[in-house]
Amino acid sequence: MDVLIETLPLRAALVGNPNCGKTSLFNLLTGSRQKVANYAGVTVERKEGRFTTPGGRPVRLLDLPGAYSLAATSPDEAVTRDVCAGRYKGEPAPELLICVLDATNLRLHLRFALEVCRLGRPTIIVLNMLDAARKEGLEIDLPRLSAELGAPVVGVVAIRKSGASDLLKLLDNPPLHAPVIQADVHEEVHATVRRLLTECTSRPAVASEALEDRLDRWILHPVWGLMILLALMFVMFQAVFSWAQPVMDAVDAGVSGFGEMIRQLLPDGLIRSLLVDGIIAGAGTVVVFLPQILILFLWILILEESGYLPRAAFLLDRIMASAGLSGRSFIPLLSSFACAVPGIMATRTIQNPRDRLVTILLAPLMTCSARLPVYALLIAAFIPRRSIGGMVNQQGLVLFALYMVAILSALGVAWVMKHGGAQEEHPLLMELPAYRWPSLRNVALGLWLRAVIFLSRVGSIIVTLSVLLWALSSFPAPPAGATGPAIDYSLAGWIGHIMLPVFAPLGFTWQICVALIPGLAAREVAVSALATVYAVGGVDTDAASQLIPILSRQWSLATGLSLMAWYVYAPQCFSTLAVIRRETGGWKVVFQTAGYLFGLAYLASFLTWRFALAMGWGPS
Repeated sequence: MDVLIETLPLRAALVGNPNCGKTSLFNLLTGSRQKVANYAGVTVERKEGRFTTPGGRPVRLLDLPGAYSLAATSPDEAVTRDVCAGRYKGEPAPELLICVLDATNLRLHLRFALEVCRLGRPTIIVLNMLDAARKEGLEIDLPRLSAELGAPVVGVVAIRKSGASDLLKLLDNPPLHAPVIQADVHEEVHATVRRLLTECTSRPAVASEALEDRLDRWILHPVWGLMILLALMFVMFQAVFSWAQPVMDAVDAGVSGFGEMIRQLLPDGLIRSLLVDGIIAGAGTVVVFLPQILILFLWILILEESGYLPRAAFLLDRIMASAGLSGRSFIPLLSSFACAVPGIMATRTIQNPRDRLVTILLAPLMTCSARLPVYALLIAAFIPRRSIGGMVNQQGLVLFALYMVAILSALGVAWVMKHGGAQEEHPLLMELPAYRWPSLRNVALGLWLRAVIFLSRVGSIIVTLSVLLWALSSFPAPPAGATGPAIDYSLAGWIGHIMLPVFAPLGFTWQICVALIPGLAAREVAVSALATVYAVGGVDTDAASQLIPILSRQWSLATGLSLMAWYVYAPQCFSTLAVIRRETGGWKVVFQTAGYLFGLAYLASFLTWRFALAMGWGPS
């Protein structure tokens, strides 16, 4: 019987404040042996992984949502509280709680550790980022802290491959008793934290603290801080075009050469058309924009790793409050610049239901990475690649303007949604981490994951829709004696001409109308759809570099600007609408979101088209 018990997996749960490195530790321990689902009856994500300790003990590890307190104020915190207490229906109580703390910010994180220890369940306290704490001059007496909390305390460095070795050794023979805190039960929690910090830690005064204070005086200044933020964003979008071009040219040459090789190897016919004009032209035209997407995320990851992004959230809180938004909306909206789906899911941390709903409605307005291939194609086709004053890239300036239009539009929509309603004050309380040099490993891992996600979309959604569009563009074949392009007689041409009366007031062509349809699945598919349509239409194009002159030759500048304006607002993403349905529990908000975004997109495109015509930028 004893042997059987020892071979049963240990049920352990990771718990901790947001941004304590808990998920990094989970990834380090479990690797790829993870399963992601949702807790029954709620939209909160459930992550479980498996691993084996050096002594051969199997462990089932649950990564609980981040929580600032077990006095829950959000769905995430409620799930964490109930699972830790063994009260969550359908979820067995964990045999061991592993409470992860940020060693560089014990003043905040020890409060939560005390709450966990007082649950009366076997607990291990893990101090993450212990190396960073020691570099800052912070010395932590682990045995003394362990005695005070009544639970084992170990240090880890979750970003290092062997950084959890002490924790793994402890899990071979985990504690089976509840913590016994060496403190007066009537002592106030803040007083207990202050006493623990005094008795268990020591930090000499270091020059870096004075440097951080000096930096914050500029970065958090209400005027100069905003100027710094705008300058960083401006340089970031300049880099998207300037740095990426050599790599894009290399990728484009490779795609074109591969397409030409396939064209030479295969005889003329449907198979060659499918491979060259459907799959290679469709997928290759999107893949070429991967360098720009990675450069954009490189900047975001560096700013996040350095500790700047929380300061940007604090800086923008006053502006967001003037539009009727809580500062808590900043992080979900910032996440939406990568993709609106995780941004909408991040709104679970917003306690006020009205603020949460408004943030969900605004998330699709943020310029997600799926829009970048569309913007890059249109900007390259219609905006000359030249510098202004010898320093500013004109194409990067236009991209910066598109992002700023989306942000200002979101603030305007938030103000309209809140106008006339009861205004509640929700002060922003957040942790400002210490400045630090970005971890090269973390940045590289983040870029790798973003590349994998993007290429998986290319290999699934984009290729599938490109093949479907190729079929619609190829069949039926033109009748005998037909003089026009073959696509005019196809199903795609027929659909495009039916849609044209609706979109003609925006300056759209029927080819654009065709590209909008597969773009509903994912915005970037519109780029591969255009490549497929023009390739089947008899144009000799195998890669993105040949699509750009086609658009600049066949469309007017007014049409290009109108389509850019459309994509600032267009609700063309089924995944976003699906997650809104899941998070709000009904279709009402989905229809509201799609309706107002379509209305804004149509109005913005119409006004842009009319303005461009008045400026003489229309068809000649």
